[in-house]
Amino acid sequence: MNATTARAAAAAQRKADLSRSFRLATADGLVAMPIVTMSLPVNVFITALVTKGFALPKPAIGLLTAMPFVANFLQIFAAPFIARWRPPKTVTVIAASIHLVLWAALGVLLPLIPRTDPSAAAHWLIAWFFISSCFAAVAGVSWNSWVQEWVPARLRGKYFSRRNAWLQFSTLTFLFCAGWTLAHWHYAIPAFQAVIGVSCFVRIYSLYWQWIAPTRKLPQADTPALSTPAQLQVLLRARSFLLFVVFGSIWSFATNCFGPFYHVFMFEQLNFSAFDVGILSTLTALGGALALPAWGRLLDRFGNKPVMAFALIAWQLQNFLWCFLTPTNRDMLYGMWVFGGLTSACFILGQFTILLRLLPVEAKNLAIGFNLAITSLVAAVAPIIGGSVLDWALARWTDDFAVYHVCFLLQPLLCLIAVPVLLKVNEPAAGSLTMVFGAMRNIRTLSGVLGLDFLTNYVFYRAPSKRP
Repeated sequence: MNATTARAAAAAQRKADLSRSFRLATADGLVAMPIVTMSLPVNVFITALVTKGFALPKPAIGLLTAMPFVANFLQIFAAPFIARWRPPKTVTVIAASIHLVLWAALGVLLPLIPRTDPSAAAHWLIAWFFISSCFAAVAGVSWNSWVQEWVPARLRGKYFSRRNAWLQFSTLTFLFCAGWTLAHWHYAIPAFQAVIGVSCFVRIYSLYWQWIAPTRKLPQADTPALSTPAQLQVLLRARSFLLFVVFGSIWSFATNCFGPFYHVFMFEQLNFSAFDVGILSTLTALGGALALPAWGRLLDRFGNKPVMAFALIAWQLQNFLWCFLTPTNRDMLYGMWVFGGLTSACFILGQFTILLRLLPVEAKNLAIGFNLAITSLVAAVAPIIGGSVLDWALARWTDDFAVYHVCFLLQPLLCLIAVPVLLKVNEPAAGSLTMVFGAMRNIRTLSGVLGLDFLTNYVFYRAPSKRP
């Protein structure tokens, strides 16, 4: 009887701890979103900082935009050593704490960065963004590893769907408030400091709640892993997966080459304020968030490739309108960003779903690392090239609008050319994986470029199908 009572009490305690951990993880996400969103290569805050606050040269903006992707690439090599150093929860809190300190340091030192010397300011900001992005990448991957340790597979779909919905609300609130603050204070240094200060303050609560969460590691079934050469052979035979990596690389280059400069174009050429850009990001995020459930049903019913191809074509055809935008017709952007949110949400969700099906289970970790490494390198090089090309062209032509309009042809053209590559991918039946945390790292980093900032801390999962 005593043993039975003890087991019942232990089970009740585990249930109570899990429930409390769920609440703390949701609260943690809500107050973490401001600083996590600002850490993206393109968002209202960073774009205003490098165009209105310090007016960096275009090549410098491209190089700064590349830093998070470089960090994504470098963390692949550090991850095995970090995993052996400390448990994921400890790594998460330590890396995120250092990331917080770096942001606080930026807020304090911001007045000391020379506004009259864009070149010197660029060196300071790029170096700082690189270091902070490295810790953000480690914290992001280790957080997902930690969550996978203690969230039961049967509850992931229900829990993360609710958590993601709350995080969307938090992100939209931050975008709205940050945009208003920067525009209202005319991009003065104290305005940037205020946004950083509030974001750092609430992040302290996030880290505290992470640390005190009574999470318990789930019993894991240890399966013998293949040797690295054997995994490499499996990977080389996975033709569809390799083809998908090629497609993802083309898409990453197209999106990142001039993607960061769409926001710059809105600030400098279309005379949008940070508040206006915040409204646009809010509209895009709302459109994407509302459309995700419907797109999910279509992807399940008709398959990923045809629905993804349709959404990508519709999205990129709309992007040709950027080549005709001027201050007189800039109001078109409101409808364009809503439509872009609707269609890009389908494409991103489809990328995750089809990736689950293409990953060779015997070499899952190697495949995830390979995909992230290749796409990170491409995504890092692209904005550097785009910034240099844009700077070169603007120095030689007097019509800035014509330069931007020609450059904006690249993304839709490359994406449309890549569609046949996607359609050649052979999509097998869904595997048994329920969660991929590393493979979607670049999608989170890209979310600012796409305007879907709510994907920053989005947990991608696919609940196991219910079979009788």
